[in-house]
Amino acid sequence: MLRLLSVAALVAVFAGSIVAGSAASAAEPSTSVYEMRTYYAPEGKLDALHARFRDHTLKLFEKHGIQNVGYWVPIENPDRKLIYFLVYPSREAREASWKAFQADPEWQKAKAESERDGKLVAKAESLFLNLTDYSVPVELKKDSPRVFELRTYTASEGNLDALHARFRDHTCKLFEKHGATNIAYWSPMADQPGAKDTLIYIISHKSRDAAKESFAAFGKDPEWTAARKASEEKAGGSLTVPMGVKSLFMNATDYSPIQ
Repeated sequence: MLRLLSVAALVAVFAGSIVAGSAASAAEPSTSVYEMRTYYAPEGKLDALHARFRDHTLKLFEKHGIQNVGYWVPIENPDRKLIYFLVYPSREAREASWKAFQADPEWQKAKAESERDGKLVAKAESLFLNLTDYSVPVELKKDSPRVFELRTYTASEGNLDALHARFRDHTCKLFEKHGATNIAYWSPMADQPGAKDTLIYIISHKSRDAAKESFAAFGKDPEWTAARKASEEKAGGSLTVPMGVKSLFMNATDYSPIQ
């Protein structure tokens, strides 16, 4: 008789299946669940938070079937943020993995010892995402030096599908044409904030100066000009709300699988 694997073991099998050497590709968008987590460290605690992730958290995540994707800090970081992405085969697997992780004596010990002089996280935010159908596979590779850009778009009413179509048919390939590298594109899951109007993606550049040059060339590209005009004429206006494009430049941490 075949032995049944535990949920954690199944998750571990999933995690192992998407990693090959220093690079990894995500599972199909319909089955993988990404989680974007943002931690805000108290004054003077960000380095200690990094140390805990570097020395304990990442390996314990992997132990319990939680796939590490990338860890970043904003280049300008007055709020002492740590932004990171994880991936799971399902929301159910996520809950089982986190329950096991939090109950692990090694984690409990590491947490207690690191917080002798106070908590390392003042606030935590979580958002569950799926890859869009046009996202490139997520590659866990190191390609330094480079900077990463986290971009969040808020679509104007009723125009999220049109925004996705423009990225799918034009924007992504034009980014690459002008020197930016597509990392991944996500939509919030149906029960998450922003599910009806939000696109989140990460691209990378050789430097911030290179990013300026890329976007300047992109903005002047006749294909982009035509695509933007056609999409906005069809929608009856801009595909994003006023001030609906947010950009955050980030550096990968030294322990991030993506660098």
